[in-house]
Amino acid sequence: MTEGIEFDVESAEDPAERRDEVVARVTDHAGRIARELAVLQGGDYGQRAFTTDAGEWTLKYEAGAIQYLRFDPRSGEEVYVVSTKQPPEPEALARAMADYGAFVEAYNAYVASLAGVLDDVTVDFPTPVSTESVAAERDRVLDAIRELCDEMAAQLHRYDGTDYGTFAARVSGSRWELKREGDVASYLRVGGESGIYLLSQYGPPSAPDVRELVGDVPAFVEAYNDEVRELEAELSTVSVEVGD
Repeated sequence: MTEGIEFDVESAEDPAERRDEVVARVTDHAGRIARELAVLQGGDYGQRAFTTDAGEWTLKYEAGAIQYLRFDPRSGEEVYVVSTKQPPEPEALARAMADYGAFVEAYNAYVASLAGVLDDVTVDFPTPVSTESVAAERDRVLDAIRELCDEMAAQLHRYDGTDYGTFAARVSGSRWELKREGDVASYLRVGGESGIYLLSQYGPPSAPDVRELVGDVPAFVEAYNDEVRELEAELSTVSVEVGD
């Protein structure tokens, strides 16, 4: 029962408004530091800690905007001066703000320590060697493989009797597959669906891949030749007798 009991209840509106005012000004000020750190550290996301005599300040930013500013005193509980969640308690904020100036000085000292850090870095780099001749040699080899595979495709088209088809053989433990459309090679792939396309309608393979695989091309052609010879031998034994 509270009838007849009177107490004065102090309003929290004034300290809350003052707290929000301080947080807003710190958010704006520390936000400038966050943007400078984003530029300095070369990324839109990151954080950095600064040590003062009273404790450690950690500023985190995302997309160049401040996410939080946390003060972890040497004694007592940490406080998020700026946060995307709830605002700090006024007393905790007051303790942190007593050291805010030292935090800014620590940041300034950090930036100053980087002055001239790149002065002795040389930008006289060696000239990169051109890969033009390597690419030309790769293309020369691929042109020869293309000519060879087109000839195989034409021969396969002749005896398969279909407009589309494939020929596959295992060479050095890898599956080689030649796909054709009519009498033209569509692709030559080594190693299954996730393998290397020596020939395709897209870009050429890398020069190291060509160097590694070109030595097995003759074995792939021999596998094709063996199949044709075997088929020829089998068909040569077939006789068709027509009755009277």
